[in-house]
Parts: sequence; structure tokens; C-alpha cells
Amino acid sequence: MSGREFSFEINRTSSADAATLFRLVADGGNWSKWAKPIVLQSSWARQGDPAPGGVGAVRRIGMWPVLVQEETTAYEQDRRHAYKLVGPASPAKDYVGEVILTPNPAGGTDIRWTGSFVEGVRGTGPLMRAAMGGAVRFFAGRLVKAAERGSDA
Repeated sequence: MSGREFSFEINRTSSADAATLFRLVADGGNWSKWAKPIVLQSSWARQGDPAPGGVGAVRRIGMWPVLVQEETTAYEQDRRHAYKLVGPASPAKDYVGEVILTPNPAGGTDIRWTGSFVEGVRGTGPLMRAAMGGAVRFFAGRLVKAAERGSDA
């Protein structure tokens, strides 16, 4: 029997432009500058096309001893960044995430960050959705703050 699918969606608006937000979210090597305290270490396990963070890139983020690896699956400059979890093994199977940046008519940028996964262990889906959605909510908030400061930190 396959597990149930779960998803979440986090929406934010930033006064920063889409280019600034995209540069921060797509640069896995620099997440440790703006996504603390959850992400204390960040680096590239593999660069993609275009380098460094394009399709096929694998970012390694987290804090030792747990470093999550996510592979970029879509890279549309200043508009869309999608990724999938490629390691380590998780109770959330087939996790995929996507960040869509849309210019806001009032100025700034609307951010829509979604994630979905299949529960690996029956009954864990709601807890995993809360944990993963909470982490992404945190990241979205930190992303907005970093972009609005106009820096990488």
C-alpha cells in the first residue's frame, strides 16, 4: 500500500524585487548566510546548468550531522525554482518543493513556496507536513528579511 500524499503552501510578499529573492533562494552555497539557525552549513554537492544553481545542481544544507541534499529540477531566472529531496532518507518520501516569484502590482514580489511528499510511514503525514511546512515558513520569512536588507545575510 502506498502512502498518502500531503502538501503545504506558504505565501509571503516582499518589497524586494524578484531578482534579489531568486538569487538568494537559488544559491544553495549561501543559504547559511540567511537561513540561520536551521541552516548553519551550506555548500554545493554538484553544480548545475547554468552554474552554480541551475537544473541538476545539488545543494547541501543543514547542520552537522544532518545535511539535506536537494536537487534543482527547474530554474527559471527570477521567476521559478523547483527542487526535490535526494538525501538523506526521510519519513517524507518523494519530497518536491517549488518557489514561484511574481511581481506584485503594488510593488515588490509575491512569493509562493509549496512542498509535497508521500508519507513513508503510515500516520506520520500530518506531523511531517507540520514540520516541513513550519521549516519552509521559517525559510520564507528569513528570505524576505535578507532580500529586504539587500544583502546575503
